[in-house]
Amino acid sequence: MITQEIINEVRKIVEEQCKSKENIYGYGAWKHHINIVVKYSKILAKKMGGDIEIVELAALLHDYASVKDYDLYKDHHIHSSNLANKILSELEYPSEKIEQVKKCIYSHRASMNIRRNTIEEICVSSADAMAHIDQIPSLLHLAYVSKGMDIDEGAKWVCEKIERSWEKLCDEAKEIIKDKYCSAKITLNGRDDHE
Repeated sequence: MITQEIINEVRKIVEEQCKSKENIYGYGAWKHHINIVVKYSKILAKKMGGDIEIVELAALLHDYASVKDYDLYKDHHIHSSNLANKILSELEYPSEKIEQVKKCIYSHRASMNIRRNTIEEICVSSADAMAHIDQIPSLLHLAYVSKGMDIDEGAKWVCEKIERSWEKLCDEAKEIIKDKYCSAKITLNGRDDHE
């Protein structure tokens, strides 16, 4: 298979899993998170000189374990990396490139404080955080609908989530997403902390 066919097949596999009844996040995980991570990963790779193919595949698969089985969420960076290996091997993607994709997936989680050693790892990790800042309605849904929080508790949770996401970003990502970050902070706090 040529590379674009592999990317298209991976895209199809992940989107189908997002449509599945087993995915507790619903199709919104595809529409409001995974696609946004792909978009920002590619933007950052272009800007920083990274491998667009590697970041696209890693972005598509970075949360795959979570949408496949919520019980895998706690260590989804590990499980998603392993599942990426299986999927990409079956598609006969080159093994040295699979290793790069796996490292991007493994290191994408801010909460795990895993060192990011390559441009591609930085791109995917930052893009994941950018997606949280870009898609505030998705975080609000998670807080209020999925987690059942009240107004103040939900606003605080979302605000803390975007603050952690901001801290995870590389400088290039901060430059791209700064306006959305500042707007979200104003909306959630009722003031601009950067004035």
